[in-house]
Amino acid sequence: MMPRQKKLLTRIGDAAEAAKGKTQEVGASLMKKAEVVEKKARAATASVKRSAKTAGTSARKAFGKAQRKVKSTARTVEAEATSAMGKAKRAVKRNVKAAASGAKKVAGKVERAMSARKPVVKRKATAAKSAAKRGVAKVKTAARKAGAAVTKSAKKVAKRPMKRTATRRAAKRSST
Repeated sequence: MMPRQKKLLTRIGDAAEAAKGKTQEVGASLMKKAEVVEKKARAATASVKRSAKTAGTSARKAFGKAQRKVKSTARTVEAEATSAMGKAKRAVKRNVKAAASGAKKVAGKVERAMSARKPVVKRKATAAKSAAKRGVAKVKTAARKAGAAVTKSAKKVAKRPMKRTATRRAAKRSST
């Protein structure tokens, strides 16, 4: 019986060796698969990190761009407001000066009309009476014109300044 037992034990040993070899092969295959999975996981993690970094950079750039746009718009609005305020101030000054010069002109006319004239020697009495009437009429006219000029200039100051073209200004200057 010994030789039979020996054969059986040899077979069991061979089978154990074969099973051990197969186990090692399966283990090596599993190790390779695990390494591939690990490599893929690392690649996916790196890809996600890159995407997140890109998204963060894009967001920062968009935010900076929006900030610059808002600042630029605010500066533009402020500059336009300052410009409009300056224009309005200059228009008011111009109208006030015009009103003052108009009033001064009318006051001069009134003063000249009211002043005593030198008597003309060779006139008749009726001529003197009509001259006096004319003088009174001139004073009345000058006073009426002065009042009209003052109210007109006051209205101009209250109104929004009108833009004038160069030709209209030249025409007005030549008429006065």
